[in-house]
Amino acid sequence: MAATTWEPRTERLEQVRAFMAERVIPNEQAIERQDEPGEQLLTQLQDEVRALGLWAPHIPPEAGGSGTGFLDYAYLNEQIGRSFFGQLVFGCQAPDAGNGEILHLFGTDDQKERWLQPLVAGQIRSFFSMTEPEVPGSDPTMLRTRAVRDGDDWVIDGHKWFSSSAEGAAFGIVMAVTDPDAGPHARATQIIVPADTPGVEIVKPIVVMGHAGKGWSTHCEVRYTNVRVPVSNTLGAEGAGFLIAQKRLGPGRIHHVMRWLGQMQRAFDLMCEYSLQRHTSTGPLSDKQTIQNWIADSYAEIQACRFMTLDAAHKIDAGDEARVEVSAIKFYAARVLNDVIDRAVQVHGARGLTDETPLASMLMHARTGRIYDGPDEVHRQVVAKRILKAFANGDGWHFS
Repeated sequence: MAATTWEPRTERLEQVRAFMAERVIPNEQAIERQDEPGEQLLTQLQDEVRALGLWAPHIPPEAGGSGTGFLDYAYLNEQIGRSFFGQLVFGCQAPDAGNGEILHLFGTDDQKERWLQPLVAGQIRSFFSMTEPEVPGSDPTMLRTRAVRDGDDWVIDGHKWFSSSAEGAAFGIVMAVTDPDAGPHARATQIIVPADTPGVEIVKPIVVMGHAGKGWSTHCEVRYTNVRVPVSNTLGAEGAGFLIAQKRLGPGRIHHVMRWLGQMQRAFDLMCEYSLQRHTSTGPLSDKQTIQNWIADSYAEIQACRFMTLDAAHKIDAGDEARVEVSAIKFYAARVLNDVIDRAVQVHGARGLTDETPLASMLMHARTGRIYDGPDEVHRQVVAKRILKAFANGDGWHFS
C-alpha cells in the first residue's frame, strides 16, 4: 500500500502527541464543564498551540492554517482525536474546519476577508445548515428550504435541524433550493448567512442521547423566516450547492475517521491496561480467552482502519477524490469504533459506564458516527455501485 512508504514529519507529530498527553487529556474534565474557568483554560491551550505553530493543521498557511497536506494531517489528527476536545484546542473542529475549507476553495476575496480569516484564526465560530427534519438527511436533493431572488438579495425561508454549533456562531452556510425546476443536483445553492440577520431563529439545541450541549457542542434546530441577505453572499456558483457539499463532506468524512483512530486507540489502551490490573478469583482478566480475543480483534481492526485511512489520504493528496475509499472507511471505521469502545466498556464492567473513565462519553459520541455525514447504509451503497459500475464497463476492480 502506497501510504506505508510515507514518513510523517516526526518532530511535528511528536509535538502534537506530547501536547495531547501533557496538556489536553489531563484537563478534559475542566474543559468539559464549559464554565468560565474552563473557557479560560481552553483559550490558554489554544494560545499555546498557536505558539507551537500547530494551529489549524487542516488548512494551508495561505488560508491562515499550518497544514502541510492531507496525509500529514491524518497522522496529526490521529493524536488530536484521542480527546473529544483535541480538535477544539487545535482549531480544526467540525463544522468550522469544513466551512473553512469550502470558503478557501470557493469564496470570493471579500468573503475570505470577512469570514474565512477570522474563522480560521479562531475569532468566530460557524455552522453548516443543510439537514432538515421533514426530509431524509441522507439525500440533500430533497431539501425544501427555499431562497428566492429579490433584486440584489436572496430571501430565505425554511426549517433546519442538526445545524451543529449554531448556538453562539457568527454565521452559517445555508443550503437552499434556488431553482426547483433544475436537475436534482443543480437545484440548491450555498449561501452565507450572518447569524444576527433578522429572521434567523436558533429555536433550540436538539437533545442528543440526553445531552443538549452548549455553544460549539450543540446541534440546533434553526428556522429561517423571510431572511434577506445580499446575493454577494452566494458561496460559489448558483446551483452548485450539491457539488460544494460533496467537496466539503468528502474530506469531512475522512477527518472524522482520522479522529476516530485516536478514539479507538485510547479505548484499546484502556482495555489492555485494565485487563492486566483487574483480578478475579482466578487471576487477571487478561488471562481470559474472551478478553484476549477482543484485544486481538481490536488490534487487527484498528490497524486495518489506519491503513485504509492513510491510503485514502495519500490518494487525496495526489488529486484523487477517493470516493470509494472514503465511503468504505466511513462505514467500516464507524463500526470498528463502536465495537472497540464497547469491548473496552465491557472489560471495565460497571466502571465503564461511569465518569471515572472517558469510555461512556466516547461510546455516546461513537454511536452518532454511524449516522452523520451519511449513514452506513448509504456509504455501503456508494461503494457497491461504483465497483459494480466498473465491472459493468468491463474494467473490473483493481485494488491499489
